[in-house]
Amino acid sequence: MSKKLSVFTLAMINVAAVSSVRNWPTIAEYGFASLFFFALAAILFFIPVSMVAAELSTGWPKTGGVFVWVKEAFGHRTGFLAIWLLWAENLVYYPALISFIAGTIAYIINPDLSNSTFYVLGFVVVLFWATTLANLLGMRASGWISSFGVILGTIIPGGFIICLGMAWYFMGNPTQISFTLDSLIPNMSSPGELVLFSGVLVSLCGLEMSGVHANVVENPQKNYPTAILLSVILILGLYVLGVLAIAVVIPKQQINLVAGSLQAFSFFVNAYGLNWLTPVIAILLAFGALGTLSTWIAGPSKGLLAAAQSGDLPPLFRKLNRHGMPVALLIAQAMVVTFFSSVFLFMPTVGSAYWILNATLAQIYLIMYVLMFAAAIKLRYKYPQVKRAYKIPGGLVGIWMIAGLGLVGSASTFLIGFFPPAQIAVGNTVLYVSFLILSIVLVCIAPSVMLLFKKAEWEKNLPHEH
Repeated sequence: MSKKLSVFTLAMINVAAVSSVRNWPTIAEYGFASLFFFALAAILFFIPVSMVAAELSTGWPKTGGVFVWVKEAFGHRTGFLAIWLLWAENLVYYPALISFIAGTIAYIINPDLSNSTFYVLGFVVVLFWATTLANLLGMRASGWISSFGVILGTIIPGGFIICLGMAWYFMGNPTQISFTLDSLIPNMSSPGELVLFSGVLVSLCGLEMSGVHANVVENPQKNYPTAILLSVILILGLYVLGVLAIAVVIPKQQINLVAGSLQAFSFFVNAYGLNWLTPVIAILLAFGALGTLSTWIAGPSKGLLAAAQSGDLPPLFRKLNRHGMPVALLIAQAMVVTFFSSVFLFMPTVGSAYWILNATLAQIYLIMYVLMFAAAIKLRYKYPQVKRAYKIPGGLVGIWMIAGLGLVGSASTFLIGFFPPAQIAVGNTVLYVSFLILSIVLVCIAPSVMLLFKKAEWEKNLPHEH
C-alpha cells in the first residue's frame, strides 16, 4: 500500500474489528462495575496487545502473523501451535456468533424460541453448513457486505440502544443499577465473581490484527500509539455506554445472554410506544452478525492453509477447488463447529451453553496471547538488530513492562476462567470444568500429534515460494 493511513482511519479499522453489540449482554451482568473491569482490561490486555502486535508486525512485515512471530522466537513447533490455537478459537466463536443470530431472529418470530435448545442448535448447524457450502462455490461475501454489516448491524442499532438508555436515565425513569462508588468496585471475594472478566477480555480481542497496518501509518512511532489511544477511547466508550444501557433497564438475573441487546431494545421501544421498531432492529442485528460470519468463515482456514502448504498437514488439506477454496479444510472446520455446537444439548439453558462457548473461546485465545507476549520479549533479545518501524519505547524495560502486563493479564484471566461464573447457572460444575479442560487439552495436543505422525511425502510438491 502506497497510501498512508491517517490516525483516524486506523482507529476506525480497529473499532470495526473489535466492537460488537453481541458482547454487551454478557458484560451487563456486572452492571456499573463493568466500568472497573473495562479499565482493568485496557491496562492489562487491550493496550499491550496493540503495542506488541505493532512492534512484531513492523519487524516481520512480509510474512507477518502470530505463526511467524512465535516461530521466530520459539521454533516451528510452537509457531504451529500458535496458528492452530488461532484457528481453533474461531471454531468455538462461530457457534456463539450464530446463536446470537438465532436469538435475534427468534425475537421476530417468537421470543420464547431464544430459550429453546433445539431451535438454537438446529439454527447454528444448518446456517454454518449452508454458509460453508456457499463458500465452497466461491460465493464469498465481498468487502462491502462486511462494511454494511458493521454500519447496519453494529453502529446503527448500538447507537439506538445507547441513545435510548441515556434518555431513559436522564428522564428520571427507574433503573436496575445504582451509580455509586460502592457499586463501581466489584465483588472480588471469589473467582466465581471474577470469571465474567474473561468475557470482558474476549470482547476486546482482535486488536492484534491492526498491527499489520502499522507500516502504512505516517510516522508510526508517533502516530500509531495516537491511533491506538483513540481506538481505546472509542471502543471502550461504545462498550461502556452500550453495556450500561442494557444494565439500566434489565435486572441482571433476567438478562438473556443470546438476545440481551434486542431484549433491552424491546423494553425501550415498548416504553416509548415504538413497538414496530423491534423487528427492524432485529433484522439489522442479524444482518450485521451474518455479514461477519460470511466474510470470515474462510478466514481461520487461511492461516492453517499456510501451514498445510509448508508440509505440516496431509496434502489433502492444501488442495483447492476451482474457486480457490480449501475444500477439505472447510469441511473439517464445519465438522468441528458441529461438535462444539452440541454443547447446547448438555447445558441446562441456552444462556449457559452460550457462556461455556465464550469461556472455551477465551481460554484457547488467551494461550495464544501468552505465546505472542512471550515471543515479543524473546525476539528483543534474539534479534535486537531487526529494524522495527514501530518499537515499544523504553528499551528492554519497556518491552518487559508492556508485554509483561499482557502476560500477567492473559495468564491470570486464563486461570480464573476455569471457575463457573456466580452470575450464570451452568449446571453441574464438574461437567462444566471437564468440558473446558478436555476442549483445551484436545486443541493443544492436536498440533503435536499431527507433527508426530508427519510423513515425508507431505512435503512433496509443495507450492513454491516467490
